[in-house]
Amino acid sequence: MKRGSTLFLKLAVILMGLPVLALCIFLVPNLASYAAELYPDHTYLKYLVYIDLYASAIPFYIALYQTFMLLGYIDQNKAFSELSVRVLKTIKQCALIISGVYVIGLPLFYLIAERDDAPGLILLGMGLIFASLVIAVFAAVLQRLLQEAIDIKSENDLTV
Repeated sequence: MKRGSTLFLKLAVILMGLPVLALCIFLVPNLASYAAELYPDHTYLKYLVYIDLYASAIPFYIALYQTFMLLGYIDQNKAFSELSVRVLKTIKQCALIISGVYVIGLPLFYLIAERDDAPGLILLGMGLIFASLVIAVFAAVLQRLLQEAIDIKSENDLTV
């Protein structure tokens, strides 16, 4: 494959990371302060918001990096290799971790939404959980299909 054939996808991966970085820099501190204002007796909620949202950003960036690596393997004609299977496994695990972090943080979303009278916040949290699970399932299916294709390829190479 030509070296630049996945250039657009690599650019898209980079552009996916920029809004999340901006949210982590600008929105998360404001959300944490807002949660502390809603519950002045429970100032620790501010730190729970930080932990929940930043803990989900770390596996997100790991998954983006792994996606970038997978696109590099495709450029190097190594798409049908164990390296690609490992990358897909890591992406699946990152998506499951993100989903788990938001499941654990859902009561926090509930507290903020109830005090602020914003039920859409709970739906947003559930949407993030669902989106992460969809990505995890998709990565698992691709991982399994790729592993089966590698197994078939190695069987064909041995029967020559």
